[in-house]
Amino acid sequence: MTKHQEIIKYINSLKVGTKISVRSIANALNVSDGTAYRAIKDAETLGIVSTIPRVGTVRIEKVEKRNIENLTFAEVVNIVEGTVLGGKDGLHKTLNKFVIGAMQIDSMKKYITPGNLLIVGNREEAQSLALENECAVLITGGFGCSDAIRALANKKQLPIISCTYDTFTTASMINKAIFENLIKKDIILVEDIMKTDAEYVKSNDTIDKLREKMRRTRHGKFPVLDENEKLVGIITLKDVAADVPGSELVSKYMTRDPITVTPKTSVAYAAHMIVWEGIELIPVVDNKKLVGVVSRQDVIKALQYVNKQPQVGETIDDLVLKNFTYTNTDRGLKFTGKIVPEMLNPIGTASWNALTLIMSTIGTIVLRQRNHLNVAVDSFTVLYAKPVQVDSSVVVLANIIDIGRNFSKVEIEMISDDDKELVGKALLSAKILRK
Repeated sequence: MTKHQEIIKYINSLKVGTKISVRSIANALNVSDGTAYRAIKDAETLGIVSTIPRVGTVRIEKVEKRNIENLTFAEVVNIVEGTVLGGKDGLHKTLNKFVIGAMQIDSMKKYITPGNLLIVGNREEAQSLALENECAVLITGGFGCSDAIRALANKKQLPIISCTYDTFTTASMINKAIFENLIKKDIILVEDIMKTDAEYVKSNDTIDKLREKMRRTRHGKFPVLDENEKLVGIITLKDVAADVPGSELVSKYMTRDPITVTPKTSVAYAAHMIVWEGIELIPVVDNKKLVGVVSRQDVIKALQYVNKQPQVGETIDDLVLKNFTYTNTDRGLKFTGKIVPEMLNPIGTASWNALTLIMSTIGTIVLRQRNHLNVAVDSFTVLYAKPVQVDSSVVVLANIIDIGRNFSKVEIEMISDDDKELVGKALLSAKILRK
């Protein structure tokens, strides 16, 4: 284990809420300040520590991907560029929801529950009520708090934060952060679908031993590990034909330097690698150590799952296409919609990016309508494009001009609905990922 890995392991072992620094890590593990600094930055990327202005670096609980909509109070401090006035020991806690205290104290009680964040101005009664009910406080307008409130926050281990923004702006900033995280939440990663109990062989195993494992497990592909448990290759049934002597070693016939992914790789990228490299199995590694495998079938199932899920937050595709409706045609789909202000460039016409996004997205939609859910775009060529005014009605025709088992081509035409003039034309080529 390297010094860097030792530091990460040490930080992981610390109690949530522990304050750390470069000097304390360097002294505790007898490493240089530079090594400690790099490890702390890496730990911040991993989400196990957070650096807070005027507080320092604090060990926090890593928020799992499935609960990413829950922000910690430490993240709220960074979002609103705030100052922690008290209750620093509770910065690692997560907030369930935020409440705006724009009402009388008696009316406010029923909205304040443990784990919430009360957004309020310089109203000491409201601040005290929140802390007594296990609710953190965010003071807007740049106001501070009294010593009594600060002492109560420290006693309850609940943060009391101050920021210079007004209440509306503060709530909008937090809401935007939650919204962005909700979109990220639905991105499926390799770690969500990989098989962690992967079968493997050693590089010094014999071909006879490999064949026996193939018969027993009925698998035709295996990752190959060396004596240090590191991935060095991959071997398949095709590599060990019947004429290969059983006494030979696996290392002689394996494919070296195989294509790999990490647990944090997106499934979409893994699908791209499977299509373009024509492979059935991808090893999943972390620091060259095998942690699992993903197969073509695993990736296809994951992509089909994503296509069946309702979208939690609007993406750019959703924003552009939400004003379009479609009908089926003999050769594809017909989309009808308007050019909205979100699509404009600085000179007042639809931007080239928006027009190409509309055409490319519709090109892939027409293939998915034919039950080809897993499409990897090979190329997208814009043959013609013309400026389009805001509020102009357009018709987009997406016609499949060639389709095979693994390959397809779609012609996309954008026509002005007012004067029936061609304003855009493109050609999309795509590969279809099949089981």
